[in-house]
Amino acid sequence: MPYYKRIRELREDHDLTQREIADVLGMAQPQYFRYEQGYRDIPTDILLQLADYYDVSTDYILGRTDKQEG
Repeated sequence: MPYYKRIRELREDHDLTQREIADVLGMAQPQYFRYEQGYRDIPTDILLQLADYYDVSTDYILGRTDKQEG
C-alpha cells in the first residue's frame, strides 16, 4: 500500500480530520492534503512525527510491512 493511502487510513482510524492532523504537525491543512493525496513526497521529519503520533513504525507507513508496531 502506498504511504499516502496508509496515512489517510491511519488518520481516519483515529477519527481525525486533515485539519486536526495538520495542526499536530504544525502545518496548514492544504499542505497535509498534498501528502495524503500523494501529490508531494512526505519529508522524513513529517514521517517520523506521524510514526510517533500514531505509535507505528515508519516501515508500516511506507508500506514495507503490515505490522503496526512502532
